[in-house]
Amino acid sequence: MTPPDSNPSPRAPRRTKEDIVDAAVDLLDRVGLPDLSMRRLAEEIGVQPSALYWHVSSKQELLAAVSARILTPVAPRPSDPEGLGQAAAILGHRLHDALLAHRDGAEVVSSSLALGLVASPLHVALSAWEDTVTARVVADAITHYVVGITFHEQQRRSADAWGAAAPGASITPASFAHPSEDAFSAALALIVGGIAVRQDGVGHPADA
Repeated sequence: MTPPDSNPSPRAPRRTKEDIVDAAVDLLDRVGLPDLSMRRLAEEIGVQPSALYWHVSSKQELLAAVSARILTPVAPRPSDPEGLGQAAAILGHRLHDALLAHRDGAEVVSSSLALGLVASPLHVALSAWEDTVTARVVADAITHYVVGITFHEQQRRSADAWGAAAPGASITPASFAHPSEDAFSAALALIVGGIAVRQDGVGHPADA
C-alpha cells in the first residue's frame, strides 16, 4: 500500500480582484494592449481562464478596472488650487502623466470612457469644486484633448519602434524624454484660457 504523501504540494493562493488587476496592469506594460488576453493573463497568475470570470464578467470589465487603476493618480489632492482654471490645468497635466506611465494607457482609458465604464477624474474633481455647465465643458474639453494627444504620442512610439513611422515623425531621444511637452502645455493653456471668457458670459449662455 502506497503511504500517503506527507508533503503535498501547497495549494495556489486564492486570487482577489485586486491581484488580477495588478497582474493585468503589469502585463499591459510589458506586452501592450494587443497581447493582453484573458488566457495570457490567466497563465501569468497560474489559474485557469475561467477563474478570472469569478472577478470580472468580461475582458471589457477587466480593462475598465485597469483604466480606473491608471487614472488613480489623477485624483485631486488637498494641496491643489480650487480655482477652476488652475485646477483644470494641473489635472490636465496629471492625466497626461498618468496615461504616459503605462503602455497603451490612452487607448485603454479611451475605450473605457467611451463605453461609460469609467468616469473621467476631471469631471469628478471639477464638479466637486464648481458644479456648473462651465466646469463640465472644461472637463470634457481637457479629457478629450489629453486622451487624444496621448494616444497619438503612444502610437508614434510604437510605430517608431517597429520602423513604421514616417521620417519626420521619428522619435529622437530628446523627444522621447519630453514628448511634445511644449506643444502640449501650450494647447492646454489655450483651453484653460477660454474659461475666463466663458465665465464672463461672452457669447455663451449662462451656467445652469
